[in-house]
Amino acid sequence: MAVVYKVGDSTGWTTIGNFDYKQWAATKTFQIGDVIRFEYNPQFHNVMQVTHPEYRSCNTSAPIATHTTGNDSITITANGHHFFLCGVPGHCQSGQKVDINVLRAALVPSPSVSPTAPTPDATVPAPPPSGAATLDAMAGLHGMLGFSMAVFAVFV
Repeated sequence: MAVVYKVGDSTGWTTIGNFDYKQWAATKTFQIGDVIRFEYNPQFHNVMQVTHPEYRSCNTSAPIATHTTGNDSITITANGHHFFLCGVPGHCQSGQKVDINVLRAALVPSPSVSPTAPTPDATVPAPPPSGAATLDAMAGLHGMLGFSMAVFAVFV
């Protein structure tokens, strides 16, 4: 199920108040299909999706995409890092940038398979209790000796 995340929660996408977008993103678990929504005043801000080197250096010269509506919704379609920053001069440098990291989903067993029940192919017989194998072998040997003695008695 997709989740819609408003970047910055009630603060939104801004430079006012020195909001910590890195901390905000660290408290979220993003998945493919989730929507990242940027809400801001378009007279003062924008949203640029950029590469990691551009993100680190706040370089706005070659963005992957630029959003300017003030209410931009971006659906996450791939695992990995997705870097966004404000392209207004000085805003990125003052912390208006966010790294949305989408981790690979853990494999979840299908509901029809119980994780605790062994599959038929995985069933391995338990080893006999200590000493039981010795008793079985002795019983078999005793039976063979008894048969051998009976055969010997017939021919004598």
